[in-house]
This record gives sequence, C-alpha cells and structure tokens, in this order.
Amino acid sequence: MKNLLRIALLAAAAALAGCAVAPDKPQRATQYDFGPGPAVALAAAAPAGSQAPIALSDIDANSALDGTPLLYRLGYADDHQVRPYAHARWSAPVPQLIRQRLRERLAQERPVLDLGDSSGLARSRGTLPRTLRLQLEEFSQVFGSPAQSEGLLRLRATLTDNMPAGERLLAQRSVVVRRPAPTPDAAGGVRALAAAVDAASEEIAQWLRQQP
Repeated sequence: MKNLLRIALLAAAAALAGCAVAPDKPQRATQYDFGPGPAVALAAAAPAGSQAPIALSDIDANSALDGTPLLYRLGYADDHQVRPYAHARWSAPVPQLIRQRLRERLAQERPVLDLGDSSGLARSRGTLPRTLRLQLEEFSQVFGSPAQSEGLLRLRATLTDNMPAGERLLAQRSVVVRRPAPTPDAAGGVRALAAAVDAASEEIAQWLRQQP
C-alpha cells in the first residue's frame, strides 16, 4: 500500500511539473477577406447591349504588398514605416483578392477575360479585347492617432488596345480611396480596406464606361 501511495504521489508531482513547463500553444493568425460581396447572381455571358469585353491582367505589386500580411502605418509616429499585424492575415495574397473583387464588379456589365483567354475571343470575333492592367501602390491601415484610422488604397489603372504590332496606350488613371475604420484594430482595418476596394472597383468600372 505504501508503495502504491508513493507511486501515485510521484506521478502527480510529475504531472504538475509537466504542466508548469509546458509552453503555451502558439496563437493562430485570424484570416480575413473582403466578405461575400453583393448577393447578385451574375450571368455566364453578358446580355445584349452590355459593355465590350475586356482582358484583366494580374495586379502588379511590390514585395511588401504581394503577400498575405495585413499592414498598418502609425501616421502620428512614423508614417514611413509599414508594419504587419502579428495575429491577422489575409486569406490570399492581396493582389489576388483585389483582382477577384474587381472582376466580380466588372462582370456585372461586360465579359471579363484573363489575358490567356483573349485569343479564343479574338478567333470568334476577329479582334482582341482591350486590356486593363493595374499597379497596386498602397494598401494599408493608416492610424492618424491611436484611436482613429482609415483604410488607404492607391493604384494605377492602364487601359491598352491590342494591335498587331503590340499594345497601344489608350488611357491611364490613378485611383486613391480612403475609408474610415470603424474600430482602431485589425478587424476595423479589414472593413475599411474592403470598403476602399469596392469603391475603387466602382470608380474603375465608371472610368471604363467613359472610354470611347
């Protein structure tokens, strides 16, 4: 009986010691995207009278923006330094998320093709669609004070015509959108940046309609 009691006490002490030295489990980063978008069913093909087809290229971005970190700047301290949230990330690289959201918006009124798909359309209609190229220049949550921030999106849109000799520049536009964050944290930054992307997509759609 004494031996059994001694073994039980040793086992309990070992268990307590193990609990004391066991490291905490690493906290997994919360993943975000831009939300489900408008609850509108898009037709597989654009209806008659819609806008002309367009080829949408991949979005170019520098190495800081071409990834999944959710970035912020402390404008009241040093707005030249971009910082990533430790426990918040995008569900996919930022250029992919923005391109998908823009594609959904443009597809509401015109066929949107990848660059590799445009050759098939050319064979069927005898001409290549125009190409929309985008350069992402800024995509971050900017804090004006510890309690106030906004989502800042800045990109450059370039529209080109596909000619036998190559692409010809038709128009170019800088798009800058700021949207206030509802809360001064990662979740608030996500909502502000998602709203900025939707506003930029609408602006680009309107700009494309104005092109002759």
